[in-house]
Amino acid sequence: MSENTPAPPAAVDGEDGFPYSSGRPVHFEIQAADIPRAVRFYVSVFGWTAEDWSEYAGAPYFGVTTGDGPGIDGAILGRPGGENPEVGGPVAGVVLTIGVADYDEMTQRIIAAGGSVALPKYALPGMAWQGYFHDTENNVFGLHQPDPEAR
Repeated sequence: MSENTPAPPAAVDGEDGFPYSSGRPVHFEIQAADIPRAVRFYVSVFGWTAEDWSEYAGAPYFGVTTGDGPGIDGAILGRPGGENPEVGGPVAGVVLTIGVADYDEMTQRIIAAGGSVALPKYALPGMAWQGYFHDTENNVFGLHQPDPEAR
């Protein structure tokens, strides 16, 4: 670390004993004009679970658990302004990239659940397969399949 680079902040343990520090993502939010449709999409494609947390948020808000082990959990909530962006328009938020074991199988599941391809599968040579999709709310998200043989 150079003298001009600030030291990272000290980690602080959360209620669950997990060490938190600034800079590490711990939660994400996916905006949607049709929240139930978006919840169905992510639950059917990735096997996530969803729980209605609207009473805590004071607005429609579904917490999502993405699985066990390393990773982050998040939520699906209403989109400000109520309308989804047009496919092909500028990204209206953060792009979430999801690690998968089988890119092609997941692509089929995404299409079957009402999603579409935003940027087709391409190789990150020697590292992985990558590509981007639209969910049912026209949000862009990525898939990343590690593969040292990708070319």
